[in-house]
Amino acid sequence: MELDALPSRIGQVRRIVSAQLRYWHLDPLIDRAALGVTELLTNVHLHARPDKLCTVEIELLLDQLTVSVHDRDPRLPEVRDATSSATCGRGLSMVAAVSESWGVRPNGESGKVVWFTLAAPSPSPTAAPLTCPPYAAVADAPACGFAEVEHAAGVLQGGHAPARSAVAG
Repeated sequence: MELDALPSRIGQVRRIVSAQLRYWHLDPLIDRAALGVTELLTNVHLHARPDKLCTVEIELLLDQLTVSVHDRDPRLPEVRDATSSATCGRGLSMVAAVSESWGVRPNGESGKVVWFTLAAPSPSPTAAPLTCPPYAAVADAPACGFAEVEHAAGVLQGGHAPARSAVAG
């Protein structure tokens, strides 16, 4: 999803990511993914130049979930050694603590990508897909599922979850 990394939008992105993970039956990853995406978007909000425009992608391949945030600032982030009492500078340390791996890479001359991965548990063979009204709004039913993500994107794909979700905001 493409968005301006403003505090009001960060909560919306957390709900969308959570809904997608529920749809994929990856509930055990929701808290860590939500924390990680919050930290990455907060870094864009606080540090990115020339603007706060960014793109969030979540991708599920085999047994690995990857969450990435692309912004237009070519400057690479610095990891700080933050103490437990620090009130700033802990974002990437927190991402590192909750993820299996993370990193940053330049994105040509158009900025950078900061990403992290989480090990995805194998789905239960008996798990039934979530059903939700196809036009429910994310804010109205944050615990529902993929229908909200697809509606937010304006791209209904017949209720099938793609292996990759990039949502336009």
